[in-house]
Amino acid sequence: MFSTDFRRALSELRVLVVGDVMLDEYWFGTVSRISPEAPVPVVRVDRSDERPGGAANVAKNVVALGAQATLLSIVGADDTARRLRRVLEGQSIRYSFQVDERIRTTLKLRIIGQQQQMLRIDFEEAPSHRALDAKQNEFERLLPAHDIVIFSDYGKGALGRVDRFISQARTAGQPTVVDPKGRDYSPYRGATVITPNRGELAVVTGDWGDEFEMDRRAENLRVKLGLDALLLTMSEQGMKLYREGVTLFRPAQAREIYDVSGAGDTVVAAIGIMCGLRKSWEDALEFANAAAGIVVSRLGASVATLDEVIAKMHRSAKPETAE
Repeated sequence: MFSTDFRRALSELRVLVVGDVMLDEYWFGTVSRISPEAPVPVVRVDRSDERPGGAANVAKNVVALGAQATLLSIVGADDTARRLRRVLEGQSIRYSFQVDERIRTTLKLRIIGQQQQMLRIDFEEAPSHRALDAKQNEFERLLPAHDIVIFSDYGKGALGRVDRFISQARTAGQPTVVDPKGRDYSPYRGATVITPNRGELAVVTGDWGDEFEMDRRAENLRVKLGLDALLLTMSEQGMKLYREGVTLFRPAQAREIYDVSGAGDTVVAAIGIMCGLRKSWEDALEFANAAAGIVVSRLGASVATLDEVIAKMHRSAKPETAE
């Protein structure tokens, strides 16, 4: 599967990532006392870090896995957008940002003390109709130069017209992968595959009493939306892929799960890459499961490289020997 031809095709694959971008900022420090002003810990900050978040993290995962990524989104005319551009350029990610002067760029500021998150502060605003119009025009311009589209929905408003984007991509014959959000999945109708987790699926279909009922609800949703497939991520239990008449299950590959932060971004990037290469659903599931197993075994949001995924899949393929 991972021949020289595969690597060459992967390096030439052009992935268009569309969705909500944000800057993830971290302030790290130590806690040694309680504030005299209020019953809260005092974090003495000694270092900070900036990372691409949301759809930008999906693009980062695409590049780490060996493909090319172009990121399309909306940002404000502010310092956060400037810092996000700088971070993306350091990751070799191309981007096209529509600037909305009426909003601030989404920022998630996390304060970490003693290796624990003490506080998260969010800055976010929905984009204007003018910015969405500009983004749609840019999508139409970029679409022909790419092989697949990944939609990363974080519910911040940048995918307010995702139904039109999916329709345009289908007309162009390009597969579309969606990491969904919210209670209404009807805008994703006609996508190639969506990748909800169990909690997200329950919000849309209602909760279930057993695995049989979960499978039935997932398959009914797939049919209702006219999807080729629905990939359900189940954290420590693994993944299930629903297709017409077929359900594929893969157990989680991480022996210990430390942090699921960013795992959804890794999964949608991995599935998107394999769909873009027109690989089988079986191969796509194996690839995504291996990538997810790598990132959840690490603390903090992380990415998996192509070499790491290949090595993990090779180890998993080896039969275990009896002691």
